[in-house]
Amino acid sequence: MIKKGDRVRFLNATGGGIVARIDEKNNLVYVEDEDGFEIPTLTRDCVVIPQINETTNFPKKDFSSKLQNEEPLLDSKKNQNKMVEATEKPLVEIIETAEGDILKVFLAFVPQDIKKLQTTPYTLYLVNDSNYFLYYNIITRKNDTEHVSFSQGMIEPNILEEIGILNKEDLNNWSEIRTQIVAFKQNKSYQPQNVIDATLKIDPVKFYKLHSFTENDFFEEEAMLIDIISELGKVKLKEISPTEIKKAMLIKEKSEKPNPKHIVTLKKPEIIEVDLHINELVDTTAGLSNADMLQLQLDKFINILAEYKNKKGQKIVFIHGKGEGVLRKEIEKLLKTRYKNYYFQDASFREYGFGATMVTIK
Repeated sequence: MIKKGDRVRFLNATGGGIVARIDEKNNLVYVEDEDGFEIPTLTRDCVVIPQINETTNFPKKDFSSKLQNEEPLLDSKKNQNKMVEATEKPLVEIIETAEGDILKVFLAFVPQDIKKLQTTPYTLYLVNDSNYFLYYNIITRKNDTEHVSFSQGMIEPNILEEIGILNKEDLNNWSEIRTQIVAFKQNKSYQPQNVIDATLKIDPVKFYKLHSFTENDFFEEEAMLIDIISELGKVKLKEISPTEIKKAMLIKEKSEKPNPKHIVTLKKPEIIEVDLHINELVDTTAGLSNADMLQLQLDKFINILAEYKNKKGQKIVFIHGKGEGVLRKEIEKLLKTRYKNYYFQDASFREYGFGATMVTIK
């Protein structure tokens, strides 16, 4: 929460300053810059610059140098020397650890008020738990066809950096995140790392469940950590050398009898059941309107179909209950428009009554 007197920087523009006053009614803060001018800015477009390590077990990047009054860049030896010194000195002391040559990078979501998961904003951090400098680019979805770069920059070894604030209305755009990272070391030899280009999928419902936030090594508060390296290509194809290919071809040529043909009976994929009742999706509905609950249920429906979109013939039963039929109608509307190539029907009356729809992936 931003308070009067906090030093902040702007998320979507260069600069920042000291919070002079706050307009809570309009969600505005008035930031006084180095020239004494007050700049009205939306609260969500400001990031507080912590001066000491109060809530984390990692040092934080100090952005205050960007806000200090700088001398004009004159063509003089004095200023040239200052520029050289600035490029040679890192923002923080570089500390390497014994296990830090194994690349570990996390996205961390820290609720600002964990007792109010239905409404609280989340502070988002990038955690670099390694001995490498990282150039990073975090890309989120703007709509079905467009994406935007949420945050980009460089982060030093063994440090975490606050990269933004997420409000409740932002969470749907974070169901799919693309993270691009280049790791390197400065002024020393090191083992080169592969460039990371990982697409991470996060179920928005997790943000409403208390058990999604756990104790960890980086924050004093409970947080939801996404391990970027672990999520990157969990299954990789084994590399085959040219020698192995040649050897396999020779064995095939020497074989006198062809391999017997085996008839393989393909198993039909098991039917997947997904319960869309709201009490199965969130721990509590306190603070949620009927529209909020309906949107959570539809988000779950959309995420499940996205997860199984490549499994042709997969049958999925969505249990929505009879109720007033609002959720059922919205699901049918999506199936007739966005997913019109999928087949759907009422699920077995004997097993589910009138409260379920079965979708077949085509």
